[in-house]
Amino acid sequence: MVKELTSKAGHGFEWIDVAHPEKEELQKIAWKYKLHETSVHDCLQPDHLPKYEAVDGYSFIIFRIYAEQQDLEADTVQELTDKIAIFYSKDYIITIHREEQKMISEMYSLVSSNKLKSMNALLNTLIKNCLLTYDGPSSKIAKAIDYYEENVFLRNRKVSLLKPLYYLRRKIDLVRRMLILSSDIIDHIDTEEQGNVNTRDTRDLYVKLQSVYDGLYDNINQLLNAYFSTSSQRTNEIMRVLTIFSVFFMPLTFIVGIYGMNFKYMPELEWHFGYPGVLILMGIITVGIYIWFKKKGWL
Repeated sequence: MVKELTSKAGHGFEWIDVAHPEKEELQKIAWKYKLHETSVHDCLQPDHLPKYEAVDGYSFIIFRIYAEQQDLEADTVQELTDKIAIFYSKDYIITIHREEQKMISEMYSLVSSNKLKSMNALLNTLIKNCLLTYDGPSSKIAKAIDYYEENVFLRNRKVSLLKPLYYLRRKIDLVRRMLILSSDIIDHIDTEEQGNVNTRDTRDLYVKLQSVYDGLYDNINQLLNAYFSTSSQRTNEIMRVLTIFSVFFMPLTFIVGIYGMNFKYMPELEWHFGYPGVLILMGIITVGIYIWFKKKGWL
């Protein structure tokens, strides 16, 4: 669906917004604004990564924003992010996206109220709003890491946390890559010639988000390492207990094995106190092993 949000006569530039783009609609727009076919092809690819490209007569941007609706086990570019393609020049800006975006209507309100008076101001605000989609989720991810950290160190967990930790790490890693790939976009928005206070603010937000997600990535990696360490420690503790039990029963099993042999002529078989004598011997061995373990500090 194609919407003409602003006109050159009324605002000094044209703003065309295309939601749920059809190939025929894009071909008409491409013919009118002389857009290169490779750019149109890229904007139709649902999993295309962020990019900035300068073409004759216009610039082309693909930005990935954090998806509002996603599954808990989402771990791909398409599942975690939505794509916005932007064509712009000094006379027009064209935004193309598959899903309806709330930020588009909010920015249209700003343009209508003359709070965004130029195409560059609109472009900068659009990029800034795209970046802001990553700001809220960073707080949720930080809380999730705190929750899992508490479960790893302080609680006797009965369910494995490896799967949710994997998906959380995957999400953070993908967002980091999206931000890294978006650096060219920020550099071309905040240039020495066109940069101003607003574009500097957008760059500051970008640097802040990079720092936040780098910190989250380090935290989740440390938490995973701690999880494996504690899991290994618990396994070692279980093996230690089982080993101690086996040490207690090894000499007892040895004695029982000897007296369980079916030989006719064996000492103590005809002895009246043989049975209680063997039980007493087993008890002495057990107590001796217990005292030995206590002295070694193994119990």
